[in-house]
Amino acid sequence: MTNKYIVLCILALTLSTSSAFAQNGINSPYSRYGFGIMSDRAMGFNKAMAGVAQGFRDGQQINTANPASYSAIDSLTALFDIGVSLYNGNYEMGNLKQNAKNSSFDYFAFQFRVRKNMGVTLGILPYTNINYSFSSTSETLTGNENVTSSYSFTGNGGLHKVFLGAGWRILKPISIGVNGSFIFGDYTHTSTMSFSQTSAYSMVRGYNANISTWGVDFGLQFIQPISKKDRFTLGITYGLGHDIKNRALRYSETLNSTSVVQGITNDTIKNAFQLPHTFDVGISYVHGMKWRVGADFSLEKWSKCKFPAEDNGTYIVGKNQLNDRTKIALGGEYTPNYVGKSYFSRMSYRLGAYYSRSYAKADNTGIVTDKPTEFGVTAGFVLPIQNRNLWHNSPKINVSLQWVHTDIPYLNSITLNQSTLKENYLKLCLGLTFSERWFFKWKVQ
Repeated sequence: MTNKYIVLCILALTLSTSSAFAQNGINSPYSRYGFGIMSDRAMGFNKAMAGVAQGFRDGQQINTANPASYSAIDSLTALFDIGVSLYNGNYEMGNLKQNAKNSSFDYFAFQFRVRKNMGVTLGILPYTNINYSFSSTSETLTGNENVTSSYSFTGNGGLHKVFLGAGWRILKPISIGVNGSFIFGDYTHTSTMSFSQTSAYSMVRGYNANISTWGVDFGLQFIQPISKKDRFTLGITYGLGHDIKNRALRYSETLNSTSVVQGITNDTIKNAFQLPHTFDVGISYVHGMKWRVGADFSLEKWSKCKFPAEDNGTYIVGKNQLNDRTKIALGGEYTPNYVGKSYFSRMSYRLGAYYSRSYAKADNTGIVTDKPTEFGVTAGFVLPIQNRNLWHNSPKINVSLQWVHTDIPYLNSITLNQSTLKENYLKLCLGLTFSERWFFKWKVQ
């Protein structure tokens, strides 16, 4: 009973602090575009495997990427999973070079069985993150070399997802599932142009919106055993794209030397956003409790989505403001002996790599033709907290280290040539998984 109260306290603490943690995350100029940097949406068990998840199903791990996996949970178990990350990033954008350290809340999930062959999961995940602040070097005005101009850019916000899902094993080799979610958040982007001459006015341009909408994802897994210890699992998910009926605001302010507003204009557009149709497919191969490997491919149709845009100074709703996002990932896990006497033999060791084309589109003029890219390598291990029997399993600490590099081509507004935003960052992820035996019926003689 004590363990139940401990876990419930952790749940309460997580939910009460998740909003504050979710506002942190990566400090990156890359988050200027779209809804911000996309979260990897991975849980503790697959962060060190590059997020590979579509074909994985395990009654002792929560796999939110494919809700069909929820049906794997047994009748005695309740699972709790919570994760946080620490970042160290280096960014280069033209003459700007910056280092930033930060932290973020990654996820919380709770899973249990409601009936035979059916599991339910609920939780909260970050969806996107916006967090940056940088400025350009001063530039001399044409025709007046005694006056210089400078620019500063700031942004914050992001979207978060609260979800409830169920997975049902309809036939021995086939499971289906669905996640229903509420997606909410906001964004604020501000750019300021100022001058060295004290009598000159400064200009502020800002963009913001409040987002609240729903999401639905459908999942399927097909299991094909090839021996008593070996099996293949095919996983597929589809996310339903739809309109987001929220407004987007653009405002412009003129300020004097004492920062008093001298003039302001506002432009508002309705029904300014859409979520994309998403498609994910993956396969895994499992050999007993010793090792497993998997590969995933995902496609998100962001190019077809509506998003605020500027056309000759007019604030409009446009399409083709973003790129389609694709990702391919490979990952695997090896456990020497999950019931061995040696602690190191009970540990699991993980490795992964991925390559992705980002949805960010930093130039809509057509001058920049290169696509943004991202690749990363991941590694990690699992620390069992104590050695329990197979029914109760063991609480675990999931440790993963990720190295990520991004190249985002954009149009330099000064030179009118292509420039590249480059990012390199290390990400340390810690996840804690509780496996509690809540539903066991004790017999007393």
